[in-house]
Amino acid sequence: MANEKDKATDNVSWLQAQARDEPIASFLKMELAELSAGYAKVTMKLTEDYQNFHGLTFGGIIMALADQAFGYASNSLAYPSVASQFNTYFIASARAGDELTAECRVVKSGKRAGFSEVTITNQEGRLIAKASGITIPLSQ
Repeated sequence: MANEKDKATDNVSWLQAQARDEPIASFLKMELAELSAGYAKVTMKLTEDYQNFHGLTFGGIIMALADQAFGYASNSLAYPSVASQFNTYFIASARAGDELTAECRVVKSGKRAGFSEVTITNQEGRLIAKASGITIPLSQ
C-alpha cells in the first residue's frame, strides 16, 4: 500500500510541474488550483471569446474545463490513463466574466478502469454542470 501512496505522490508532483506548460490549459487560460491523490480543482475565467451565438458560454468550453480536472485527478492515481467515456450534464448557463471551478474526485481507480465525478460551479457556488468519466490505465 505504501508503494501506491508513493507512486501517487510522484504522479501529483509530476502533473503539477507539467501544468505550468500544458498547451491546451494555457490556450484556454485554465489554472490548476489544487491537486492531490484522486482530487483536482481547475479554474477558468470566461471571456467573450468563449461565447456561442446565444451569448452563452459554449458547452465545449465547460466540457474542456471538466475534462482538464478529470485528467489531472485520474492521472494522479494511475499514470498514464486515458479517457474512454466522458458524460457532461449542463444544469445552468455561464457567461463571459464568470469564473468557473471544476472539481474532480476519483470514485474508484482500478487496474482496468477508473471512475470519476466532476462538479463545475461559478464564482457564487452555482452549479453549472456535472460530469462523469471512465479512464483506462495504459500501464501499471
